[in-house]
Amino acid sequence: MISKNIIKYMLVGTVCCGFSAALTSCNDEWKDEQYEKYISFKAPLNDNGVTAVYVPYSRHNDDGSLMYGQEGKSSYDLPVIVAGTTINSNNLSIQVGHSDTLDILNYERFGSTEYRSDIVDLYYKDMSNYAEYPGTVQINSGQDVGLLRINFNFKNIDMVEKWVLPIEIKKGEGYEAHPRKNYAKAMLRVYPYNDYSGNYSATTLKVTNAADPNNATGMETARAYVVDESSVFFYMGNIDETRVDRRFYKVKFKFNPTSADGNEGTVTLTADNAANNNFVQYGIAQYRIYEQADEVQPYLMHHYVIISDISYSYTDYTSVENYAMDYSVQGNLTLERQLNTQIPNEDQAIQW
Repeated sequence: MISKNIIKYMLVGTVCCGFSAALTSCNDEWKDEQYEKYISFKAPLNDNGVTAVYVPYSRHNDDGSLMYGQEGKSSYDLPVIVAGTTINSNNLSIQVGHSDTLDILNYERFGSTEYRSDIVDLYYKDMSNYAEYPGTVQINSGQDVGLLRINFNFKNIDMVEKWVLPIEIKKGEGYEAHPRKNYAKAMLRVYPYNDYSGNYSATTLKVTNAADPNNATGMETARAYVVDESSVFFYMGNIDETRVDRRFYKVKFKFNPTSADGNEGTVTLTADNAANNNFVQYGIAQYRIYEQADEVQPYLMHHYVIISDISYSYTDYTSVENYAMDYSVQGNLTLERQLNTQIPNEDQAIQW
């Protein structure tokens, strides 16, 4: 007859063996991939369904020369990521190409053109004609991130259009495009920038309707869009890109340096559509650029562009059918860029 002690030892041994096997099994599981190695872009979407990307209008070398030998040529590196809980152990050739989802995005954001013929002027527009990129991104074993180099030629681009570059990860061998919505697609809302473009504070810029001269109104911000290396355009008065007729009210600001360092000068205002919107500049606008270190975070530099003595008038002839409204605009605009001096890369250093 087997004693109770022998039975007890046998049970303990069985439990220990089972526990040891479980530990071994657990440890072995971590040697294997817990999730598929899905491929995605690092391009998180904002509330408008796109990713804002800021790219220099012309990319320069450290000595100031043009990197690609021509004004308006630039580039952007879009990260391509291998997801998973273990290091990538394969050499992957990721296929990328044009995405056909821009029409879907426009419909979701702005509605159908079937019941509003002018709504197409609010649509995002495909900028593939201004960009080129290779069809593959190589990610080698031991790496989890690759870079898709996108080359741009912004020369003569009209930023009145809301340009978006749609890219997606295509099917290929040895990987899967990320199944989660939008992870395998990049909808890049590209903003080329120069020294003078960006969102200006416009609280001291006053817009006055000639029919009500005692009731001037201000604005929170006014956006300056790139024209070329030394010029930007604003929309006149309180017009912005939400207007379907905005293209008729562009006013170009050309910066003319008068100091050796280029930090002071005059600004010439012109309008291509002056024959219709009756644009007239009064006086001479001035600009000044200066920088100031942050008092709390010494690595942070505040870069300011101040445009003063702005004065012009124009006619809004499209808001109301068969009725024209005359406006005058006076005041100043201030652009602030915060620069992280610890980051050597130009566009990454700017805290957009």
